Formats: sequence, C-alpha cells, structure tokens
Amino acid sequence: MPKEQQKNAAPDATVTPGKPAAAAKRKPAAAAKRKKEFKKKRERRVIPHGVVYVAASFNNTQISITDTDGRVVCWSSAGAIGFKGSRKGTPYAAQQASLAAAGVARDQYGMKSVEVRVKGPGSGRESAVRALAAAGLHIVVIRDVTPIPHNGCRPPKRRRV
Repeated sequence: MPKEQQKNAAPDATVTPGKPAAAAKRKPAAAAKRKKEFKKKRERRVIPHGVVYVAASFNNTQISITDTDGRVVCWSSAGAIGFKGSRKGTPYAAQQASLAAAGVARDQYGMKSVEVRVKGPGSGRESAVRALAAAGLHIVVIRDVTPIPHNGCRPPKRRRV
C-alpha cells in the first residue's frame, strides 16, 4: 500500500497476506445461524393453603405469603408498591401492598385459604388483614406473633423535652 492510503485507512483494518480485506471482517456462518433454544414453561405450582406474614412497623408494612413449609411464594410492601417517606406507614399503603401480594398468590398459585400471622405495632395491621379477605382469600385464623419482652432489655432513658 502506498503511504497515503495507509494514513487514511482505519487502524483496525489490517489485511493479512493472502486474504482479501472483506473476508477478514466476516464472521463465521455457523455462529450466525444458531438455533434458538426454547425453555420449557415452568409448571404452575398449585398451593391451596398458605401462611401470610404481616410485619407492620411504624414506617412500613411488609407482607410475605408462603406455603405451609415456609417457602416464600410472593411478597409485597408499601415501599415496593411505590409509597415513599411517611406515607409507607399508613393503613392505605398496607392495604395496597396486601392486595398486590394476595392477587399474585391467588392468580399464579391458586391459593384459596390462608393463615395470617401479624407482627408489630404499626397502623397497617388491621387494614392489611381486611385487604386479604377483600382479595378473595379465605382467612382461617389470625394470630398475633408480636415479640413481647419478659422484662428483657433495660429501656432507654426517659426523654426530657
């Protein structure tokens, strides 16, 4: 190649002796014609009875729905729904989170009846349980599993305002 053409040529367009430039840029035909692999559709697991854990803190409400063995099937929280800041702790946010989780459990897993375990002092406790019933899940039992200390840790000193 003359020196003028070398200056104007692209730096990656190096030509090996004996092979034309077009053949060096081409990819092998076998790589281009790969067959698409189709994954089998996952079998729909039917879980007729489950356990709903409602964790209601002052700042957020989390709902986890599991099968009877404790494997989490679906979950939701006020923050995951899209509420931010102090709105996450409201009963309405807990209701929306509960409806979202119950809808997935009912539609994708065919869940019909649930046992509810409520934990925490938050304002979304009651509305989350009501939303589960409104979503079409039959509530068998509601159990409060809030941890209560038997005079365990010493409480923090009293606030002086």
